[in-house]
Amino acid sequence: MATLALAQDNAFGQPLESQLRSCLLAVWLCEESGCGQDVRDTAYWVALLRYLGCTGHAHEVATVFGDEIAIRAQTLVHDAANPAEVMRDVIAFATAAHPPEEREQVIHALQAGVHDWVVLNFSSGCEVGDMLATRLEVGSDVRDSLRFTFERWNGHGFPNGAQGDTIPLPMRIVHLTHDMEAIGRLFSPAKAIEAARERRDRTYDPALADLFVARGSRWFERLANVEPWDAVLELEPRPHRLLRDESLDAALAVAADFIDLKSPFMAGHSRQCAMLGTAAGRLLGLPDAELVALHRAALLHDFGTTAVPNSIRDKRGPLTRTEFDRVELHPLLTEQMLRRSPALAVLNPIAASHHEKGDGSGYHRRVRVEASQLAASILAATDIYSGLVAERADRPAFGAADAANELRRLVTLGVLDARATTAVLAAAGHDEARVRPARRTGQPGGLSAREVEVLTLAAKGFTTRQIAERLAISPKTADHHIQHVYTKIGVSTRAAAALWAMQHSVLS
Repeated sequence: MATLALAQDNAFGQPLESQLRSCLLAVWLCEESGCGQDVRDTAYWVALLRYLGCTGHAHEVATVFGDEIAIRAQTLVHDAANPAEVMRDVIAFATAAHPPEEREQVIHALQAGVHDWVVLNFSSGCEVGDMLATRLEVGSDVRDSLRFTFERWNGHGFPNGAQGDTIPLPMRIVHLTHDMEAIGRLFSPAKAIEAARERRDRTYDPALADLFVARGSRWFERLANVEPWDAVLELEPRPHRLLRDESLDAALAVAADFIDLKSPFMAGHSRQCAMLGTAAGRLLGLPDAELVALHRAALLHDFGTTAVPNSIRDKRGPLTRTEFDRVELHPLLTEQMLRRSPALAVLNPIAASHHEKGDGSGYHRRVRVEASQLAASILAATDIYSGLVAERADRPAFGAADAANELRRLVTLGVLDARATTAVLAAAGHDEARVRPARRTGQPGGLSAREVEVLTLAAKGFTTRQIAERLAISPKTADHHIQHVYTKIGVSTRAAAALWAMQHSVLS
C-alpha cells in the first residue's frame, strides 16, 4: 500500500513520501480531535490511497493540458473550492501550446465545456479507484470515503457537489491534511496554517481547520524529525495485514493495472510481460523461486513510468532528447520505490534492469547484462516483444513475425541474450514444436466478438468516431456497441472499461 502511495506521488509531480507525510498529519489530527479508532484507521488508508484512480484519467487530462503531472502539481496548493483560482491554471495550461491567435478560441471552448469534462474525468477517477480498492480488499468505510475524493465542504467539488458532513469524516480530514502538507512543503508551515484559517468553512470542515490552526506548527515540527516511511508503517492499523503467495500476487496485479492504466497504449503491458516472461522462464527450466520473482518483477517493472507525463508517453512523433531523458529515469524510480520494501527489493535485479542490454547500450545504469542474469534478460526481451506487437502513439503494431525478426536482429547485434530471446519467442508461439499459445474458448463478460473489438479500441483511447472508422461502421453503431459493452461489464467510463479489460485479459 505504501509503495502505491509513492506511485501516486510520482503521478502528481510530488516528492516521494509526500503522501506518507499527509498520512501522518491525518493520523495526528485524528488523535488530537478525539476521533474513534475506526475513523483513525479509515483516515490512514484513505490518506494513502486517495489518488488510487489518478492514472485512469491521465490520458484525458494530458490531451487537454499537455503535461498532466505539471498541472496536477501546480494545483495541489490551490483552493479547490474556489473555481476562479483553479480556472486560472486550467486556462494557462490549456492555451500554452497554442499560438496567440488561437488562445481566445480555446478559452471559449473551455468555458463552454469544462464543467462536463471535469465531472466526467473525476467520475472516471472515482470509478477506477473504487474498482482497484475493491480488489485490494480494503474496508467498505475506506471505499465510501474514496468516492468523495474530489468533493469539497462548500459543495463546489466534483462529481456530485456533495457538501458539509455528507462528506465522510475521514475524507474531510484527508482533504485538509493533504493540502496542508503540500503548502507547508512548497511554501512554509506558517503559510499552510494561514490557508487553513482562511479556507475554513469553505474548503475544509471548520472544526478540523481550527484544530489544525491550533496544532499545525507542532505537527510540522514532528514531520521534520521523522522518517515518513518508517513512521507510517509503525502506525498501520492492527491487526497488520500481511500479503503472501496468492494474496501478494493479486495485490501486485492491482499495482500493474494501476501503472498500465496511465497510458491507453500500455494497457495490459505488464500483465503480458508477466505471462510471457514466466512461460519463457519455465521453458528454460528456471527454479520455481526464480519464476515467482520474474513474474512479480514483470508486474512492477514500469512503476517508475507513473512519473513520465502522458504528453511524452502518448506523443505522436519522435521524442526530443530532453523528453527521452525523462523516459530514461523510470527504471531508476522503479528501483527507488521497490527498495523501500524488503519483500519487493529482492525484485530489483530483474525489475530495474528491464531496459539494460547485453552490449551496455540500455538504461538507466548502462551496464552490460551478463549471461548469468537470465531472468533480467528474459524480462528485457519480453518487454521489447510486448511493446512491438502493440500499437503505440507514434507507430502501428508490428505483426508477430516482424516483431520476432526484430528480436532476432537484436540478438545478432549483442543487444539481447540469445537464450532468453529464443525462449521468449517460443513462449509467444514462434516455435510451434515447443509450445502453442493457449486459445480463448469464449469471451469474458458475455461479450460478443464484435464487442470485444470495440472494448479493445475504447480501452486504447480511441474515440467513438475513430472506433467507427477502424471497424468500418457508423459512429452511431459504434456508440451503441460502447454503451452496450459498458452495461454488460458494469462500468460507465473509458478508464473503468480499460481496467476491466486488463483484469479479464481481453487486451493480452
